[in-house]
Amino acid sequence: MITIDVVGLLNGAMGSPWLYLAVFVFVAIDGFFPTIPGETLVVTSGVFAASGNPNLPAVIAVGALGGFVGDHVSYAIGYTAGGRLIDRMRPGSRKRKPFDWASRALHERGGGVLVICRFIPGCRTAATLTTGSVRFPRASFALFTGIGVTCWATYFTLVGYVGGITFQRQPLLGVLLGIGMAMVVAGVIEGVRHLRSRRLSADLSENPDSSEETSTTAVRD
Repeated sequence: MITIDVVGLLNGAMGSPWLYLAVFVFVAIDGFFPTIPGETLVVTSGVFAASGNPNLPAVIAVGALGGFVGDHVSYAIGYTAGGRLIDRMRPGSRKRKPFDWASRALHERGGGVLVICRFIPGCRTAATLTTGSVRFPRASFALFTGIGVTCWATYFTLVGYVGGITFQRQPLLGVLLGIGMAMVVAGVIEGVRHLRSRRLSADLSENPDSSEETSTTAVRD
């Protein structure tokens, strides 16, 4: 019978200098193709950083850099083709709703929404694509997404680090704890966003003129 030492394999992978490149690539791709588990790798790296390898500040740095690059790729896609992509989605559909919310939020609160959406996997790409499609200023986008990815990488790495310290002899439990903590925070942020979105929708239904103005300026190719 063949047995696999999962912890041993993870220890070997986390001790490799190639890990930093992997974190950068995974997080960057996650910025515009959100099926890649960028958060999971960052949290896992944070867990093993509690034992000294990999280097904690380095994980934060490459995670933030990967997120910064990935968000800019998503912005570029939105800038060149975002309007057409969004217009093909059926109004009111599950796929379309995050984009409509991101468009309203950008017009109401500006680039600060990019910082918030960084912590919500389903909303992150919608926000950056929409930001590009409405021609949000590049300099402002770089500023806000820079703040967002720095906070995001620091938070997820430190969450993993806490899990690693808590379960020093059982790193897999540390990974589960870190991912669980991250999911709770993301869920709370998404819950608040959803409630605010429903409240705004109710206000718009009572004020059709405001609704029409918002939809007219929302997303342009």
